[in-house]
Amino acid sequence: MIARNRHLADIAQGLRQFPVVALLGPRQVGKTTLARQVATRWDGHAHLFDWEDPDDQARLSDPSFVLRGLTGLVVLDEMQLRPDLFPLLRVLADRPGTPARFLILGSAAPELLRNTSESLAGRVLFHELDGLALEELPPEQWEMRWLRGGFPRALLAEDLEQSRAWRASLIRTYLERDLPQLGIKLPSLTLRRFWTMLGHYHGQTWNGSELGRALGVSDKTVSRYLDILEGTFMTWRLRPWHTNQGKREVKAPKVYLADTGLLHSLLGIGDEQNLLAHPKCGASWEGFVLHEILRQTHTGRDEAFFWALHSGAELDLLTVRHGRRLGFEVKLTRSPHVTPSMRSAQETLGLDHLFVVCHGNGPPWPLAPGITALPLYALGELASLY
Repeated sequence: MIARNRHLADIAQGLRQFPVVALLGPRQVGKTTLARQVATRWDGHAHLFDWEDPDDQARLSDPSFVLRGLTGLVVLDEMQLRPDLFPLLRVLADRPGTPARFLILGSAAPELLRNTSESLAGRVLFHELDGLALEELPPEQWEMRWLRGGFPRALLAEDLEQSRAWRASLIRTYLERDLPQLGIKLPSLTLRRFWTMLGHYHGQTWNGSELGRALGVSDKTVSRYLDILEGTFMTWRLRPWHTNQGKREVKAPKVYLADTGLLHSLLGIGDEQNLLAHPKCGASWEGFVLHEILRQTHTGRDEAFFWALHSGAELDLLTVRHGRRLGFEVKLTRSPHVTPSMRSAQETLGLDHLFVVCHGNGPPWPLAPGITALPLYALGELASLY
C-alpha cells in the first residue's frame, strides 16, 4: 500500500478545524482506502458507512437516529447518492462540543452537490484527491506514471495489458453507471464520443463552436458536457491571464483531461512507443507536468493561469501566490533553451522567476537571468530556487 502522507496530514488537520471534511475525487482513485487510513489513525471511535453497501443501507434506514448517537469519527462513503442527508449533517455539525466529526466521500464536485455548499456553508472543508503523485512514487516509475496515469489499479497493474483493460473498464463504468447514479441522463455513446474528441483537443484552447459542429449539437450542449466531465474530475480547465495592456490576448481557457492514462486509452495509445510517436505526445506531457507543478506547489485552480497572444507568444503556466508571479514552460526535451516567447512572457508578465520544466532528472541549472531549467523530478526544489 502506498502511503499518501500529505493527504493524510491535510485531512487530519481539516478534521481538527472543521466538523465536516468532504474528500472528493473520481471513482477508484483511492478515497475509501485513504479514509480507512484516517480512521485507523483516529484517536477515538471511528465508524464507517458506505451508501453502496446493502448492509450499511439497512443499518442507516433511520439515519437521524443512528448518526445522532455516534461520537468520534464518522465516515460516510458515496455521499453523492444521499444529498437529502446534508441538512441533517448541518444539525449534527452544530451541536455543542462537536461530539462527532464527519468525513464524507464523494465522486462529484461541489458544483454537482449543491446541497453540500448550501447546507454546510462554513462547516465543511473540501479536500480533493486525485491520482498518485510523483512524490508518492519511486523515481524510476515516472515514465510508467505518465503512460498509465495515476489511478492506483491502473498504475500498479502487473503488466500494461492489465492496466489498459482496467482503464477501459473504468471508462465504460463511468459512462454507463456512475453518471446515471448522479442523475445525469445522457446517452453514453454520445458522451464517450465527446470525451474522445476532447482528448484530441487536450492542451488546446476551448472552442465550443467547433466541437458542437463536429457533434451536431449546440455550443451550450457541449459546454454542459464539459461541465459534467469537469464536475466529476475527468477534465480541468486552465484560465487565461489578461494583462490589460492592449495586446491581442487569448481569452478562452485551455482544456486538459485530468488523467493521462485515460487520455491515452481514449486516443488508442497502447504503449510507450505509440505515445512517443503520437501527435498528442507533447500535449500529454504538458498536461502531466502542469498537474504535477500545481500539486507540488500547492497551487489552487484560482491561482493558476496560462498566457498567450494571438501573435504567438505564450506561457504554459502562470502561478500567482503570496504576492509572487512564477512562470512555467514545459518542454519534452533534456536540453531546453531560452526562446523569444519566454523573454516576452518574462517582460510582459513581470515574472519573479521563470522555470523551464524538462524531461529527465538531475539538479536544476540556470539558463539566463531569472530563468532556470528544472528537470521534472527536481520540482521539490522549487521553494529553494527563487
